[in-house]
Amino acid sequence: MKLGLVTYQIAKDWDLPTILRNCEAGGFEGVELRTEHAHGVEPSLSPSQRAEVRRMFDDSPVELVGLGSTCEYHSPDADELRRNVELTRRFVDLAVDVGTGGVKVRPNALVEGVRPEDTLRQIGTALRECGEYAAPRGVQIRLEVHGRGTHEVPNIRKILDVCDHGDVLACWNCNGDEVVDGSIAAQFALLAGRIGLVHTRDMWVEEYPLPELLGLLGESGYDGFTLVEGEPTDDPIEDMKRQRTLWEQYQPG
Repeated sequence: MKLGLVTYQIAKDWDLPTILRNCEAGGFEGVELRTEHAHGVEPSLSPSQRAEVRRMFDDSPVELVGLGSTCEYHSPDADELRRNVELTRRFVDLAVDVGTGGVKVRPNALVEGVRPEDTLRQIGTALRECGEYAAPRGVQIRLEVHGRGTHEVPNIRKILDVCDHGDVLACWNCNGDEVVDGSIAAQFALLAGRIGLVHTRDMWVEEYPLPELLGLLGESGYDGFTLVEGEPTDDPIEDMKRQRTLWEQYQPG
């Protein structure tokens, strides 16, 4: 496994050169660039701007792990659903141009007044369409374990079962309600082998059993990135180094 960063919180105000510089200094091997943040890596970029982003990563030891979109597919409004599917396609095209193999998406809610199974089926069906667009382009769709009601792991499993596409996988998100009697084993088992990316909390958060998570990931054969979605700090590089030290201590075996 490899250690990386999600730019959602700690790096939301960093431009791309700062992200690359700080990740390298802190011992982080990769980064997922979350949309709407200061680095500005968005589908609106011109071809020359996309080429420049790709060049910057090519010149850096830090890997572009993926693009963190906020595309979602739960809305009962057909036009809104279609807009999100089309936006996902644009993120996939951006991923190809900047040289990364993944786009993170999310379910965001079970809809009031709609049967949960209908919403889950709609999300899964939309994801299959996204996967069919992304796979021939070498891009994986990663469904974050996220959203009101949709964040429950059994519901994520139902969505992925409806989707039934090998290039649409889960993005594990370290939600507190996955912990039952101090363990996440039962919840993890529902998605074992179907995880394409992992978001973690800060390594020093004791409420979530990160050593157990890393062990379960290793047992399942996962060898991708675990990305820290940490809180902003006054000394980010030193805290990133501390994250790295703890992450290494938590590795199985």
